[in-house]
Amino acid sequence: MHPDIHSYNQSKSSPEKDICQLLAERIDTSLTEAESKIWHAHPVWFINGNPIVGYSQLKAGIRLMFWSGASFSEPSPPDKGKKFKDASITYSLPQDIVWEDFDHWIQQSKIIQWDYKNIVKRKGKLERLK
Repeated sequence: MHPDIHSYNQSKSSPEKDICQLLAERIDTSLTEAESKIWHAHPVWFINGNPIVGYSQLKAGIRLMFWSGASFSEPSPPDKGKKFKDASITYSLPQDIVWEDFDHWIQQSKIIQWDYKNIVKRKGKLERLK
């Protein structure tokens, strides 16, 4: 696990700390080809410079976001973005995580990617990769 992500996780209180730790370990194990870092103050994993998955703390809990999640096959993360192709889910307790869904989303994130890396260059227009 990236040391900055470990520090981010440790800065949280339980149960958020436990959720963050579980998510980071599972993402690291599932996306071995990804680069991880703190980006815009939150843990994010990238493939070829393109953001794939990350999480952040909200009042309601830990929000797990997939940048291309709105395009995933069912089941997809329930909260769809309004402007882009992202989708997310918020966990308030570690036992809220349905690992079967999580694993499906991670696999989908490897296959379905929108090009967020070049969104500024394309003046806000997203194009699908792969």
